[in-house]
Amino acid sequence: MLDEAAGIGGALEALAPLRRAGHEVIVVDGGSQDGTGEIASGLCDRVLRSARGRAVQMNAGAAAATGEALVFLHADTLLPGGADQQILKALKSRPWGRFDVEIEGRSPLLKLVAWCMNQRSRLTGIATGDQAIFVRRDAFKGFPEIPLMEDVEFSASMRRLGAPACLRARVRTSGRRWETRGVLRTIFLMWSLRLRHFLGARPEDLARRYAR
Repeated sequence: MLDEAAGIGGALEALAPLRRAGHEVIVVDGGSQDGTGEIASGLCDRVLRSARGRAVQMNAGAAAATGEALVFLHADTLLPGGADQQILKALKSRPWGRFDVEIEGRSPLLKLVAWCMNQRSRLTGIATGDQAIFVRRDAFKGFPEIPLMEDVEFSASMRRLGAPACLRARVRTSGRRWETRGVLRTIFLMWSLRLRHFLGARPEDLARRYAR
């Protein structure tokens, strides 16, 4: 998480049933300045502070976790009911996987964006961070600590071990990124970044373009 004071309480309260079932919830803060860490501290097992960056933060959380199954959840994404049992069942036959995604927001285009993400993931074996990637600890070698496309690179490395379990249950994620920047503009941006990544552009250059 990073500066998620408005939503982190609700996100962690949604995970309370999993904590009561014995699962561990670790929050990794990448340097929030809005009190996010203080809000989270009473609603999870541990709050860690790390350098900013999704890959760095996820690796820090994985290193601190004690379980044999790891789930990487963005602060604005909610798991479906019974997610723990679905994950554990999937990991009996696959080393890793992800959920389908539903994007919440006002624009009807977001349904199309989510459908395309889910179908593309099935076809390519590439999962995005929005899809709540999960993995067995014995198969986890870490996310590449690059400023963008860490999920794409992670997926590529995991595909060497096997195709992902593609669960049809849907996580719900916020559409704020698309709606703030414009849905069509964001679609074009993300596809252009993926193309440039495929063609060998440096992750640092892609991250600067994404930030702009």
